[in-house]
Amino acid sequence: MTQLPLNGIAPLSHLGVIRVEGEDAAKFLHGQLTQDYALLGLGEARLSAFLSAKGRMQASMIGFKRSPTEVLLVISQDLLATTLKRLSMFVMRAKAKLTDASADFALYGLAGDAVVSLAGGTAPAWTKAEVGSASVVHLYPAAGQPRALWVAPSSEPAPAGPALDPALWQWSEVQSGVATLTQPLFEAFVPQMLNYESVGGVNFKKGCYPGQEVVARSQFRGTLKRRAYIAHAGSAVAVGAEVFAADDLEQPCGTVVQVAAAPGGGFDLILSMQISVADSPLQVGAPEGVALTLQPLPYALLDDI
Repeated sequence: MTQLPLNGIAPLSHLGVIRVEGEDAAKFLHGQLTQDYALLGLGEARLSAFLSAKGRMQASMIGFKRSPTEVLLVISQDLLATTLKRLSMFVMRAKAKLTDASADFALYGLAGDAVVSLAGGTAPAWTKAEVGSASVVHLYPAAGQPRALWVAPSSEPAPAGPALDPALWQWSEVQSGVATLTQPLFEAFVPQMLNYESVGGVNFKKGCYPGQEVVARSQFRGTLKRRAYIAHAGSAVAVGAEVFAADDLEQPCGTVVQVAAAPGGGFDLILSMQISVADSPLQVGAPEGVALTLQPLPYALLDDI
């Protein structure tokens, strides 16, 4: 039997954890993030973003409850300190305490058979289950394989199973089409530019949060001109690099969001770019550049919310 290329358990050292504790933990986050935390159940997780007042993403995160008074936010390590500091500024009189809990938890990515064996089977994205002391958040699949995030106390043994190269996990993140914001892209996008409204990252029916008016205006007034796409490049490109349409090398039309080496050679990437150039030849960098080939998104974009 051929070994699945995306099958096993990978340590996720590039991610960190913010812990929010207190009876107002979920209520506080509800007023700060793009998703509904007030109605967050113990069997659910939330993809969400933390925005500037102008609606630009300062961080993305996956949040879930470990208990009715404890919420964990899994976030890119390079944005954790900035996000923790800014979120803490808004606590005011809320009964919520925010801390960097990265050292208290071990994070692993599960793919393929590991999801079935460790999580008891597959489930829709943003479903959460408890397996012993671990919290398991089901993610969007990639390359036809189920994926999940394993978060457990660092004192617990690592989940048992075949090892997965972290580079393959990074590739699966790109292939899922669900981008994780990192430092080079701080305040570069409104959530819809990364398709967040289509992958469960924005709730348009909840109350106010910083940047909400910009996000709502982009959605309802038809002003959104950029979307996230998946593409393949023959050689390496950098996160934050500019993308150009081949017939206009003066003005960039997009930005590289996330990059990973592809198992079959070359590199796969998520890019955010103008919808109007999606049918044009594309390249990263100008005047000389790395040619891009767009790949189909693994999910449908929402026409209506």
